[in-house]
Amino acid sequence: MTIESTGRHRLPPLARVLGFAGLLPQAAAVAVLLAGDADQQTAALGLAYAYAALIFSFLGGVWWGLAAATGLKAPKWVWIASVAPSLLALATSVVWAAGSDPAVSLVMLGVFIAASVLIDLKLKAAGLTPEGWLALRAPLSIGLGALTLVAGLI
Repeated sequence: MTIESTGRHRLPPLARVLGFAGLLPQAAAVAVLLAGDADQQTAALGLAYAYAALIFSFLGGVWWGLAAATGLKAPKWVWIASVAPSLLALATSVVWAAGSDPAVSLVMLGVFIAASVLIDLKLKAAGLTPEGWLALRAPLSIGLGALTLVAGLI
């Protein structure tokens, strides 16, 4: 019996509201990158990167929680996937810290975030997600990934 098939665990409506509200900081950073002065744009670039890295790492923690909720039944790949976002975010920060254009780090991070929906698809197929998981996760991952890409390409 899986979480999805039991119907016992559904995401509350508040999860959708708060999830989509979580796109607002990145949208605001993109707006400042488009319309702000040079000092504001520099700050917005750093904030766009930091927010994306933070949320990507948070997503890994959510995946860890889904694995932990099943105990010994969680496939090994879920545990591995759950630590990948933090490590990938760190790797993209090294690119920027090494003197590369920050756009490279933002673009890489945006691609990773958008692609994270593939893990969510696998989690759903493994029966580890609550009802409505993909309906929430797909637009959030694609939305944040796209906004982060835009921030890197401006």
